Amino acid sequence: MPNPRYTLAILGGTGNEGPGLALRWAQIGHKVIIGSRQAEKGERVAAEINARLGAEWVTGMTNEDAARACEVAVLTVPYAAQNPLLENLKDLLQGKVLINVTVAMQPPKVARAYIPPEGSACEQAQALLGPDVRVVAAFQNVGAHNLEDPEHPLDCDVLICGDNKEAKGIAIGLAEDLGTRGIDAGPLVNAKVIEGLTSVLIGINIRYKIPGAGIRITGLPA
Repeated sequence: MPNPRYTLAILGGTGNEGPGLALRWAQIGHKVIIGSRQAEKGERVAAEINARLGAEWVTGMTNEDAARACEVAVLTVPYAAQNPLLENLKDLLQGKVLINVTVAMQPPKVARAYIPPEGSACEQAQALLGPDVRVVAAFQNVGAHNLEDPEHPLDCDVLICGDNKEAKGIAIGLAEDLGTRGIDAGPLVNAKVIEGLTSVLIGINIRYKIPGAGIRITGLPA
C-alpha cells in the first residue's frame, strides 16, 4: 500500500539539503513547496528542480506562505537561523507536523558534536513552538550530495525521533519515499544523539575524503 501524499513545505529550502529532498519527493507524487526569505529565490530554485523533473511539480514561495499552505513542514536551515525563523512562523505552524533536519552546530568546528542547553536543535524547536506543533527529528544524517542525484540509491537508514507516534509515522513514510528506511529511534530527547552523529559523519567525510557517510542499522528485517 503506497504512503499518503502530502503538501510539503521545505522551509529554508534553497540551501544544501532542501533541493534534493524536494526533487525526490516531488518525483514520487508529493506536492512540494520551496520556502525562502525571498519569494523570487524560492521560485528560481523550484524552476531549476522542475527543469530536471520535466514537469511543474514544485512551487516557490516565501517561508510564510509555504508554512501557511502546507500540511507537513520540513525545516532545512542552518542552526543559527532556526529560532529566528520559527519565531516568525510559530502561529502558522500550529496544529501541523514539523520535521526538523536542522543540527545544533558551532561553526567552524562542525565536526565536533555540540549540545545546546536545551539538548538539541529539535528540542529547542519544540520548546519554542509549543505542544500543538508536533516536532520530529529526521534526515540529519542523509548527505545532501546523495540526495541531489535521484538515480543514486540512498545507502543509509534515517533515524527518527519524536514524542508523537503519528508524526513519526509520517516521517518514516517520507523516508521510505526517498528509497530508504525510516527507523523509530525513540522520543525527541534522543535527537541530541542523532544531531551529534551528524558531526561525527562530517568528520568521517573529511578524514576519509568521501562525500556522504551514513548510518545503517543492522539486525532489522530488510
